[in-house]
Amino acid sequence: MRWDKKKMLLYAVTDRSWLGQKTLVTQVEDALKGGATCIQLREKELDHKSFLKEAFEIKALCNKYNVPFIINDDVGIAIKCGADGVHVGQHDMSPWKVREKIGEKMILGVSAQTVEQAMLAEKGGADYLGVGAVFTTLTKLDADAISYETLKAICLAVMIPVVAIGGINKQNIMKLRGSGVDGVALVSAIFASEDIEQETKELRSLSERMLQQ
Repeated sequence: MRWDKKKMLLYAVTDRSWLGQKTLVTQVEDALKGGATCIQLREKELDHKSFLKEAFEIKALCNKYNVPFIINDDVGIAIKCGADGVHVGQHDMSPWKVREKIGEKMILGVSAQTVEQAMLAEKGGADYLGVGAVFTTLTKLDADAISYETLKAICLAVMIPVVAIGGINKQNIMKLRGSGVDGVALVSAIFASEDIEQETKELRSLSERMLQQ
């Protein structure tokens, strides 16, 4: 399917590291109230049953706010909960195999760090790319940082939308201006904040400014 690049503007990726006294569902709703344009549910530790239950809950929230709901990595969970899409990395299932499993209607996002990976993902049926890490990130310690020049080259090499990810926050987001990205994917910048709704509002405003040429 064709992915609406406007949905990339402020792409929130969950991380339960900063739950504190809140639930993930509450945090996600705060992000949605603040203007997140897409939600990706990323779970690395939950058992299958808990993950699926949580996926249904957050999918219902995303439906309420008319925002796409993406599952990270787990194609089976994405299909079972009726998610809008699934996002896979370079070391996960190939985009061709994922597309075969999910069909043509579900959104497919693929991570890329090079022009070659980006072009291959597009050829394999990806609807959008997640490119990074564009800055050093503590969220994913094994993520290699890519240069602004590489990010720009990837954006020029593909026809599908590109979202930048990795270490993006209010202090550095404007450094992505002119790169050609269609938005930013944020983890700690949203979910580690004390006031998620307000922080999301500010980040959305900055993202909109960043896209203005």
